[in-house]
Amino acid sequence: MAGAILLAAPGIASAELPMVSDKTEFVRLVAGKTLTRPLVRLQVSPDGEIAGRGAAWDITGAWSWKDGYFCRDLNWGGDELAYNCQEVRSDGSRIRFTSDEGAGESADFRLK
Repeated sequence: MAGAILLAAPGIASAELPMVSDKTEFVRLVAGKTLTRPLVRLQVSPDGEIAGRGAAWDITGAWSWKDGYFCRDLNWGGDELAYNCQEVRSDGSRIRFTSDEGAGESADFRLK
């Protein structure tokens, strides 16, 4: 159970989604929204909490913004996922997290 925020999946080329490098912009994008992808539903709160379900397991965690990256700790179904800082890209209706400050695997979500 690893990957960008949860699972890696092929996605749309990075150039198609603008980079989000500002915490205020990120919070504006996710506040009050649910991030969805097959079998996964997450809420990323402005106060630094992550909650939801992935497959059949609860997801809990915390996030912060550091040097233009979304940095998170997650627990998924009892498994601790390693702390990771991720590049964020979004067009307002979808959001992509790419692990290892943009050098790793990506996960795309719809913002609903």
